[in-house]
Amino acid sequence: MDHPQAGLQGSVEIRNVGVVKYEVRNRSGAVALASVSDGRTRDRVAQLLLERGSATAAELGTLLGLSPAAIRKHLDAMLADQLVEARELRNTGPRGRGRPAKAFALTVAARENLNPHFYDGIATAALRWIEQQHGSAAVTAFASAQLGALEERCRAALLEAGDDPIARAEALAEALTAEGYAANASVIASGGQLCQHSCPVAHVAAEFPQLCDAETEVISRLIGTHVQRLATIAHGDGVCTTHIPAPTRRPAALKRTEDRTAATTVRTDT
Repeated sequence: MDHPQAGLQGSVEIRNVGVVKYEVRNRSGAVALASVSDGRTRDRVAQLLLERGSATAAELGTLLGLSPAAIRKHLDAMLADQLVEARELRNTGPRGRGRPAKAFALTVAARENLNPHFYDGIATAALRWIEQQHGSAAVTAFASAQLGALEERCRAALLEAGDDPIARAEALAEALTAEGYAANASVIASGGQLCQHSCPVAHVAAEFPQLCDAETEVISRLIGTHVQRLATIAHGDGVCTTHIPAPTRRPAALKRTEDRTAATTVRTDT
């Protein structure tokens, strides 16, 4: 499906609950190691921001039993990782000393990471409505239309791949990886194999296999030969696997017979 992959990079994932060690200096100047479960605290900060919409460092500190300074340390790290954004608060009263108060809110990417299947639910409900109102054929047409743009982008990436199906599968794997499918192609005894390790619509396709069918048709058209889907993430498999049969080659003996027949025909005509 034509869904750019959205979400957080593994190095800045909110739900990292590992213990992180920091170096701090004591009064004598010696370096000591302080172990703090920063990932777990940031997870709690993110959950509060999701529930409240926005909050100041002081408000978050009160809710979590931490000082505003400790909360700001986490918020600064989350700002650097683009997980939160800061908004200045309007102050209708007299302004005191210090920096203007700021409220913090989750970015769109962080919000989607905390609710990874929210949009899946909407998409599934929409397809159910289409099927109820117009039948399963309408769902099939919708799936094909949605994959149209993806097919055109991948086709452009295959312009220099030649006619060999295996070579085209390798080029297609690179194109699909750029689209967020984490794909790779390999040669096997019976031909080739295209594997997709990520599927943006797996939860929706579990109920509507038309999405997988339409994707298989796109792969077949792009590679230029009939292909067979062996496994899909939507059906509980770990990887979407597509088999690409080896190009049909005529046996050498048959080719020699055809060549002799052709030569005989030419002499007879002459």
